[in-house]
Amino acid sequence: MPRAQRGPPWVPVCAAATERHPMYLRRCATALAAVTALSASVAPAALADASPSPSPSGSLPAGLFGTADPQYDGVWRQSIALLAQDAAGYVPADSAVEWLTSQQCDDGSFMSYRTDVRASCAKTGPADTNATGMAVQALAAVRGADSEPVKDAVAWLESVQNTDGGWGYGPDDPTDANSTAVVIGALDAAGLNPEDVRRSIADPPSNALNRLQLDCSAPSGKAGGFSYQRGKRGELVANPHASAAATLAAYRKGLAVEPAEGNAGKPVLPDCGETGHFEIGVSPQAAAAQLSSELTRNGGYLTVVMPGTDPQPDHGATALAVIALSAAGYPDAAEEPLNWLAEHHTEWQGLSGQPAGLGQLLLAVRAAGGDPEDFGGTDLVAQLNATGPEPRLIEDSNTVWWAIGTGLVVGAGLGVLVVVLRRRRGDGGAGDGAPAEGNAG
Repeated sequence: MPRAQRGPPWVPVCAAATERHPMYLRRCATALAAVTALSASVAPAALADASPSPSPSGSLPAGLFGTADPQYDGVWRQSIALLAQDAAGYVPADSAVEWLTSQQCDDGSFMSYRTDVRASCAKTGPADTNATGMAVQALAAVRGADSEPVKDAVAWLESVQNTDGGWGYGPDDPTDANSTAVVIGALDAAGLNPEDVRRSIADPPSNALNRLQLDCSAPSGKAGGFSYQRGKRGELVANPHASAAATLAAYRKGLAVEPAEGNAGKPVLPDCGETGHFEIGVSPQAAAAQLSSELTRNGGYLTVVMPGTDPQPDHGATALAVIALSAAGYPDAAEEPLNWLAEHHTEWQGLSGQPAGLGQLLLAVRAAGGDPEDFGGTDLVAQLNATGPEPRLIEDSNTVWWAIGTGLVVGAGLGVLVVVLRRRRGDGGAGDGAPAEGNAG
């Protein structure tokens, strides 16, 4: 199997969907197994927006979030759940954190799921940057950026960086936008400047992303977006999921983004200049502008196309876009997809039992200054907590970050009011497209 398609045996089957990241393809695998499925990926696909088949009764380890087979997403969904609980002002249960740390390999890496943590990782399967990167984001939040598990995992990520500055799904795999984005988020959560992480003579990660960004010669509306990878002939194909992930990474952030302050309006696509390509300095703004425009063209959501189907709403990618635009400092641009999710998240099939989907949506609502305890009539916090070991609420927590202001939208055709609490507005903004400073991890 070519290195670009390295991963579980179902990848070649799902690859026909289009250029997809193995992280994203977890959803496709579950869909093939259960006909309808909900992935625990950063950007779940609309085709598989139903619950995956559960594991046999009694077979799940203590401390694990969710009831579905963890083979392809155990570490991923656990990490997002812990990250979201921490962001919501809860202390995750010790058993949940210990389950995640027990999954770490001796070299610091993580794989999707280790059935037997006593067995050597070298004998049980390959580690991957996505599981490792998301585990870093979670453990940095609940254990601290200076904890040994975080340090060891970061060291492993640094050791498998490609010379172009990016990361592939596994060691030595070609760079892809999605994996690079997850690792950049991990480095930020660990308190590092991603641009300072260079293996040997490697370029900085921003260069790797910039090479995957479509320039001004792209089809209408696609300039500034990202391709998952370069094609065999070096071509770039706009991919909504990759664009959302890479936009977040362009601003050097992970999933735990603080609500934006200030009103920068909506991002404007910058000039490509004489080269016809977006230079590093304006690349983040170009990414945010394209993402915002794509959402507006669709009516507030991103889409996915699977074989034999028409484009369908991609709830997970839309939630990721909310996080990315909030990280970029464009709360107005994030508001439209947030409102769409408030009205349509109940169509995300199986969401109530999926820790990764619930966690990602909670983090999106948080980033945009909404109320995750009453999001379109759903208490996302309660639903997430119900999928795993009971956490402890920090009574004196200042994380009632959603109680900042109020705004009401009428759910079209629903006849109900959707509460979307707005963030505090000031004079500042991030309109110049420069990467945001600081560590929101």
